[in-house]
Formats: sequence, C-alpha cells, structure tokens
Amino acid sequence: MILIAGPYASGTNGDPALMARNLRRLEEAAWPIFQAGHVPMIGEWVALPVLSSAGASGPDDPLAAEVMYPTAERLLQHCDAVLRLPGESRGADQDVAIAQARGIPVYHSLEEIPEAPTSAP
Repeated sequence: MILIAGPYASGTNGDPALMARNLRRLEEAAWPIFQAGHVPMIGEWVALPVLSSAGASGPDDPLAAEVMYPTAERLLQHCDAVLRLPGESRGADQDVAIAQARGIPVYHSLEEIPEAPTSAP
C-alpha cells in the first residue's frame, strides 16, 4: 500500500472547489500505482467520511484537527511507501517525516515506484 501525500487544504483558504481540485490531483496518481501492482491510498479517502460520520461540517471544522493528520499517521502504520507529490503541504511533509522515521521509502515521482513483486498463483 502506497500513501499518496500532497496538498489538499494547503493554499485553498478553505475553498471547497480548490480542495476538490487538489484531491483530484492526488487521485490522478492512484491508477499508475495500482497498475504497478500496489494499492494506492489517500488519507482524505478515510478522513473525510470519518469527519462526516462524526457530524463535522467539513475539513475546516474544529474536529478536523483530531481526524485529518491522525488518520494519515494511522494509515502509515500499514503502508509500504509514500508518494510525495509537489506542492506545499504541512500534512504531506508530516507524512514524509513519519515514513522516514519508520524506514518506509518515500518516492517523489511515479517513475520511482518499482513494480510490485508478483506472487505465484
């Protein structure tokens, strides 16, 4: 499983359209990662439904501080690598720091990601 890390809320001033655009940009990396034999993961895929089910109004809700970064940190306990996409992002930088502390590879482009080993049927 490879965590895709990059800007989501950074630089958007809470504009939902800009955050949606950033999420789409993160999601563009999902298919190539999947084609390489890995499982792509984006923290917001988990954190946003958790926020919603907790009754939060969205990523700018005060509850988000208890969900957004902690979700990525929990996911990183199960990830084999991180793909850090360009752009300023405190959360993505934090993901990279956690990955490096755990000895998990950090890639900075899709081309760096190796094909997943195949297992015999």
